[in-house]
Amino acid sequence: MDSVSEVESIVEKLALASGLDEDDTFRVTMATREAAVNAVLHGNEYDPAKHVTASFENNGQSLIITIADEGKGLDPSKLPDPREPENLLLGTGRGIFLIRSMMDEVNFRQLNPGTELTLVKHLAPSGEKDLASAGS
Repeated sequence: MDSVSEVESIVEKLALASGLDEDDTFRVTMATREAAVNAVLHGNEYDPAKHVTASFENNGQSLIITIADEGKGLDPSKLPDPREPENLLLGTGRGIFLIRSMMDEVNFRQLNPGTELTLVKHLAPSGEKDLASAGS
């Protein structure tokens, strides 16, 4: 779990350096933390022989954070909706829902073994990007 704090710290610095405001920096940092915790806890099941990898990119238009584990894999379509009445009082199951609510894009890719989760936060509203492209 020490690596989760390291990933969180890197993302916070990257988000601030990219010009995101305090609220968006918090959202990106928390979504990344949740993804890293899920990779350690649910993906790798705390197995010290398995690794979590993380990569970070600022391509000028978006921050792209990728977290991968070496677990059994995850089918996001089979995750229960935490908003359903039967799931409201469960102690788990909200992580992916929260990640999706805090990021602009969330993509899953099945690895062999494991799951790769890519989180994307756009740095400028799409209207501003379209105007910039039209002017070039």
